[in-house]
Amino acid sequence: MESKTLARIAAVAFVAVAITASVVEASRKAPVPLDTSVTAATIPAADPLHDELTHCQLLGQAGASDADCLRAWSENRRRFLTPGSRPQPSPAAPAPTAEPNNTEAQ
Repeated sequence: MESKTLARIAAVAFVAVAITASVVEASRKAPVPLDTSVTAATIPAADPLHDELTHCQLLGQAGASDADCLRAWSENRRRFLTPGSRPQPSPAAPAPTAEPNNTEAQ
């Protein structure tokens, strides 16, 4: 075979591969973009510890010497590090009391 014919065959093969690769790439579906918006964590509004921690955060460096902040951080560590721990009711909120059952026959 002549070198011209061999060069033409190579050029046609190269163009065929390039067209095939272009068609395959064009037929792919575009990836769905991930939701990059930042959402706030849902924290129950009834948790007074959250309010106290927010207050301590706003105090900045002064919070390190505040007794209430030290207590709040201690409770937060206890909740985070204790497996299965549940928030304790705040001392300001009275515990629910059982009402006597007055349905006895009189």
